[in-house]
Amino acid sequence: MNIVILSGGSGKRLWPLSNDIRSKQFIKIFRKDSDDEEVKYESMIERMYEGILKVIPDASVTVGTGKAQVSSLINQLGAGVDICVEPARRDTFPAICLAASYLKDIKGVKDEEPIVVCPVDPFVEEGYFLTLKKLGKAAEVGDSNLYLMGIKPTYPSEKYGYILTDGNNDVRAFKEKPDLATAQKYLEEGAFWNGGVFAFKLSYLLKKAHELIDFTDYNDLHDKYLSIEKISFDYAVAEKEKSVSVIPYDGEWKDLGTWNTLTEAMSDKTIGEAYTDDTCSNTHIVNELDIPILAMGLKDTVVAASADGILVADKHQSSYMKPYVDNIAGPVKYAEKSWGSYRVIDIEPESMTVKVTLLPGHKMNYHSHERRDEVWNVLEGTGTVIIDGVSSSVVPGDVVKIPAGVKHTVIADTMLKIMEVQIGTEISVNDKIKYDL
Repeated sequence: MNIVILSGGSGKRLWPLSNDIRSKQFIKIFRKDSDDEEVKYESMIERMYEGILKVIPDASVTVGTGKAQVSSLINQLGAGVDICVEPARRDTFPAICLAASYLKDIKGVKDEEPIVVCPVDPFVEEGYFLTLKKLGKAAEVGDSNLYLMGIKPTYPSEKYGYILTDGNNDVRAFKEKPDLATAQKYLEEGAFWNGGVFAFKLSYLLKKAHELIDFTDYNDLHDKYLSIEKISFDYAVAEKEKSVSVIPYDGEWKDLGTWNTLTEAMSDKTIGEAYTDDTCSNTHIVNELDIPILAMGLKDTVVAASADGILVADKHQSSYMKPYVDNIAGPVKYAEKSWGSYRVIDIEPESMTVKVTLLPGHKMNYHSHERRDEVWNVLEGTGTVIIDGVSSSVVPGDVVKIPAGVKHTVIADTMLKIMEVQIGTEISVNDKIKYDL
């Protein structure tokens, strides 16, 4: 059984923790079950990926994502994760077509094999993954061309699309985000929320792809991807298909697209160095900074802090933050890479301070820079620094000075954390951040 997880998007409604490099699916915000006493957290993508493999251990899972997020995927899911890389964002139909072509032409999946496509960001329980398995089986042996997961609604919502059926789980109509009275009417008729989960035979989707896009194979589609129309799978395929059925899912399901819904799924009210007093109610704090945050007297509030900014918002109002974020978002100051991560701590006109975390066994090769000196303070771990061809071991407390114009390399023996101060003149932020090596 082949499962494709769609993991694109920037998640701007979860700013400042989510950005173009590290989208919402990579934020470690959910408490993870562990035998250790240490509290550990996992991200949306980890929760979805591990949940699938736990319930469907023989599933072949492919993650569809943008190229900017590949490093984060490898960091969180491991080097063996199978990734179909989108050259650009083109909505769900092109993304699914690219993934289907990848499965056929790169992985050798047969035309009659079932494919299940699901989003990365719902908060769900085990029954959701069992329903994915049912969808795959239905696509393999059923009579319909297309199968959808229908989420049984728990309340009339104006935020979600609805699937209307004939009473036998055959789809008769799709309805987008109705008003409250209409949503209540749909619930009384037994309608489902549309959770964006689809299942079909590979041959079915490839036929649809070739009908709507002029391409020959995966490589050709990848090369033409930038010119493809942005369109959702619902509009391009599902709403036009006559032979489509629903597999119901009656269990926990939350669409974690905003701080309001995300905090509902958090088991801890604070993450990071954060504190609330007993006058706070329904208040959550997520703090990635190395300074404490104290909240007092807040109600229905979310506080989120990262190197990219600080948000203090009424939870319900936070759903409408995207236009403001578009105006204030500057250079990305935190990102995960295949070798580790970096976080910009401070930016001045002639200097910048960056905290670099290098994973064991990885290295970074720095090119010489004629206009800046660097000072490294080793905070944690051990490794080797090579400056102008001369090797030296480093341990916590060591200070390494690197003059301008000198080539240098750092290699981590254990997880290595370095506070790097770059000192130069007339250097832009993008010039200073040199970690895309």
